[in-house]
Amino acid sequence: MAPDAISDDSAIILDAVDKFLERDVRPHVRALEHADEYPAEIADKVAELGLYGATISTEYGGLGLDARTYTRIVERVAAVWMSVSGLFNSHLIMAAAVERFGSEEMKREYLPKFASGEIRGGIALTEPDCGTDLQAVRTRARKDGNDYVIDGTKMWITNSIKGECLAVLVKTDADAEPRHKGMSLLLVPKSAGYKARKLQKLGYRGIDTGEVEFSNVRVPQSMLIGEAEGRGLQQILAGLELGRINVAARGVGVARAALEDSLRYAQQRKTFGKPISQHQAIQIKLADMATRVEAARLLVERAADAYDKGERCDLEAGMAKLFATEAALENATEAMRIHGAYGYSPEYDVERYYRDAPLLCIGEGTNELQRIIIAKQLCERSGS
Repeated sequence: MAPDAISDDSAIILDAVDKFLERDVRPHVRALEHADEYPAEIADKVAELGLYGATISTEYGGLGLDARTYTRIVERVAAVWMSVSGLFNSHLIMAAAVERFGSEEMKREYLPKFASGEIRGGIALTEPDCGTDLQAVRTRARKDGNDYVIDGTKMWITNSIKGECLAVLVKTDADAEPRHKGMSLLLVPKSAGYKARKLQKLGYRGIDTGEVEFSNVRVPQSMLIGEAEGRGLQQILAGLELGRINVAARGVGVARAALEDSLRYAQQRKTFGKPISQHQAIQIKLADMATRVEAARLLVERAADAYDKGERCDLEAGMAKLFATEAALENATEAMRIHGAYGYSPEYDVERYYRDAPLLCIGEGTNELQRIIIAKQLCERSGS
């Protein structure tokens, strides 16, 4: 298959996504984003499209999409409103953990409901004093009879308020050495009793992001993801490979949107008697922006292809995430400069790109961490 070729099934799905974005998302973005209002109707239409089951296998009711097709969807969505991609990204990482490591009973019970969007959720990793260093989590899960009792706090958790379920990284053995051997992953429904409080954000508005408190939250031991305790960190890191590819695809989408808006504006806006697109200073910016988009997309496709082949792809995913998210930030900044004072106005989408893009450099592992991962993998693969 040629690099840009797509299957008929994928083409149908992408066409449906494009129509959904133009009909149901684009007309409402500014109002919902400025009000920081959860896009409930859009979230339901995401379910109708089947995107909550995008990467869940068809055996469990999902679409079973390959990572390449999935990244094309994410890019399209992020180019219109990045927040919508958050509805299903964290959800699908949770689902991937269950599908890869959960018991057959757990899979049969939850995956069809995840795929349909009947149950929506996400992953609860980050804590107030723990971001990148996941081994430092303090949320505890102690055994009590046939249950786990969970106590702790998680921060910046997507889908924690409107969602119904979270995959929660906990310490089941606080004294284990090395630390990761004391970490486990639990599937925790909201009905178990955790509380979520909405957090305010500079960008990535509309989608719910919360602080989640677990206080004597009780779940059966059957909600442990995996056959035994102590594998939680490895399980969630496996899911974060796809998560980083997703965030990289978001970066391509935001970078592309910033380019397209800037190109359109530069052809309309005139100074000194001609469109600013004819001024060399603007032409240089546009050329650099376009090059970033294409290079970022190629890195995302490379990482997606490696993921689809079942290859280890932390190097490829890290490179894609690093470059594409920095491209989004740089393009958003350049778009602001090209638009001048209008770029600072909420009447233009550029100011939203400028607020959304920095999150991409932080989420799913900071770009500083990506550089460390890339360097370590380079040394490992070269045999050093």
